[in-house]
Amino acid sequence: MKEDPIVSPVATSEPRTVPPFAVIPGAQVQQVLQGRERQVVELVEETYRVHAAGDSVNPPSYFLTFPDRPTSRIIALPASIGGSVGVDGIKWVSSFPDNVKSGIPRASAVLILNDRATGYPFACMESSIISASRTAASAAAAADWLSRGRGRPRRVGFFGVGLIARYIHTFLDATGWSFDEIGVYDLSGESGEGFKGYLERSGTAARVSVHDSPEQLIRSSDLVVFATIASQPHVHDLSWFAHNPLVLHVSLRDLAPEILLASTNVLDDVEHCLKAGTSAHLVEQMVGHRDFVAGTLADVMAGTVSLPDDRPVVFSPFGLGVLDLAVGKYVYDEMAGSGRLQVVEDFFAELSRYG
Repeated sequence: MKEDPIVSPVATSEPRTVPPFAVIPGAQVQQVLQGRERQVVELVEETYRVHAAGDSVNPPSYFLTFPDRPTSRIIALPASIGGSVGVDGIKWVSSFPDNVKSGIPRASAVLILNDRATGYPFACMESSIISASRTAASAAAAADWLSRGRGRPRRVGFFGVGLIARYIHTFLDATGWSFDEIGVYDLSGESGEGFKGYLERSGTAARVSVHDSPEQLIRSSDLVVFATIASQPHVHDLSWFAHNPLVLHVSLRDLAPEILLASTNVLDDVEHCLKAGTSAHLVEQMVGHRDFVAGTLADVMAGTVSLPDDRPVVFSPFGLGVLDLAVGKYVYDEMAGSGRLQVVEDFFAELSRYG
């Protein structure tokens, strides 16, 4: 039998060119995303669907930790997303909690986008705003889908009131949510009062209350948003959740395993969420199985998971790199379409293979 000749893939491939390299600062990212919260939520929902369909690569995140700075870390989130987005890349995000003492944000990040044809990076953008936006969009999408059939909550409580909490409130407000009451709790009384001031300046018609205790906040809220920097569970009392609230467990490590075991648990990605000492990971280690997981948000959107109304519903999103890529590519395309890209000339100096 005659074998087919071996053909070099280089010889048969289309000619490839190196894309120009652009830098997109945070001010421009903010200009693109501000006022487009609905579009970002729709983009995040579609990215979840593409990811669930298998048209993505989302490896485990890599945590760079420091023996001399145990509270600090830098995380690498490499990913690739197909669908209409079609981009590869990586987010490099740091969390240095001690920054807050100096009055600067805890987290900072950059996002690199890579061309799928050549592998060359074609954009570097400030990504703390992208990260906060995709997190808030994910939370807003979950609040919408997980409250269907249960009735929309009228009382929301924010447990932890940093940048992420502010973005989640902004995205909820922009996607049609309104509340009668907004509760606030933070270990820092100053932060709690500061967030109350932000809420009042936002024009909310809700009554805003700063609570003295976590129990008070949770018991008085139908929708609870956890956005802390907790490294291990600190909320243990199941009776606080007797009214079966919807819980957006954005910070992943606040709730004790017994609370998750008594709840309906929805994740963004099962493999990712059951890692790195998350509350869900602790449950798996305790019981030795994953039966406590009802499914993913994509499953809920597809109608394959039903949500009982006689127990709390907890959404625990690990935060997927594909979401950062989708939002980052949206920003890039908007900037390119408006002719405002800041291209760095001659960023790649060696572009001839043979010199």
